[in-house]
Amino acid sequence: MNKIRVGSLFSGIGAFEFALKRMNLSHEIVFACDNGERIVDYNCEKEFAYVKSLRNEKEKKDYVDSLYKKLTRRTNFVENSYLANYKIKDDLFFQDIRLLDGRDFENKIDILVGGSPCQSFSSVGYQRGLEDARGTLFYDFARLVNETKPKVFIYENVRNLLKHDCGKTWQIIKGIFESLGYHYYYQILDAEDYGIPQKRRRLFVVGFKNEVNFNFPQKIDLQRSLKDFAIETNDFGSISYGKNGELKFANKPGLIDSKYYLSPKLYAYVMKGGTKSFYQKPVINLEIGRPLLSTMGNRHRAGIDNYLSIDGNVRMLSEREALRLMGFTDDYKQVVSRAQTYKQAGNSIVVDVLMAIIKEILKTKSI
Repeated sequence: MNKIRVGSLFSGIGAFEFALKRMNLSHEIVFACDNGERIVDYNCEKEFAYVKSLRNEKEKKDYVDSLYKKLTRRTNFVENSYLANYKIKDDLFFQDIRLLDGRDFENKIDILVGGSPCQSFSSVGYQRGLEDARGTLFYDFARLVNETKPKVFIYENVRNLLKHDCGKTWQIIKGIFESLGYHYYYQILDAEDYGIPQKRRRLFVVGFKNEVNFNFPQKIDLQRSLKDFAIETNDFGSISYGKNGELKFANKPGLIDSKYYLSPKLYAYVMKGGTKSFYQKPVINLEIGRPLLSTMGNRHRAGIDNYLSIDGNVRMLSEREALRLMGFTDDYKQVVSRAQTYKQAGNSIVVDVLMAIIKEILKTKSI
């Protein structure tokens, strides 16, 4: 099989790229793009017009890099994590999807992958096609599908996107994918059905340039519990992967730093269930974890976060364990702060779900 050429949008910590790595599939990252949730203010229409006037993708990248340096002092921590773990062709990591000119990559991408934040659209219908999404980040995802013309795209979002704005948002999204000429399939998939003990349901849309017979992956029986990813394998390097991408557990016990344990005062707080208007039963030592949050480092209550007990002492998940519960094995390099690692893990897509989808895509022989 030829190298799979990847375009990565809203790249995060590269769940799709890590899925390809675990599957030992030959691939090339043509470009990646993520602004690290930095807020910048500029005239998008004016700046994008100028970007498009530049000669090539390298000049365009350099200009946007310089623009961001002028507009913000904040570090792109996502970029730091991404570049520490993946190699990109010609170092083409872009800062802003709104200023990314997909025409430079037309017919150079096999799979375009990403998921935009959920936003309301101004129009109820989709009579104007792509124009109905203008002003939203989904517009730029769809624009880049249209410009790069990948053989396949994967779009991921929260499951409530189907109900967002009384279903109007989803109707527009479907209409836009159809207007781009792609045959698409969509389904809500849960991480616990694909080997990861976390209740994490997300909407996946898989689109094909040509008509194919595609099926979403079949569920598999869950073999491991939350504790298997944490207490029983808490030494660095104890979770790896085999030649087919399967997780391998060394079961080497290690020591957990005291900073992860809850003080009596903090324990009393996290074990509160909330109020009458918002009550969730506090539970620790779950077999299947709750959805990991980007703010899990803040120590939410036990009705929201995942806590474990060892010899009667209760602790939060470590950053490494959070990454494991997203399908990242222990060779994933952590190069940012604790808070940033938790945030990046909580914002990621589950690697094992993507692996299952990739296997089904390969069956269609579309790439």
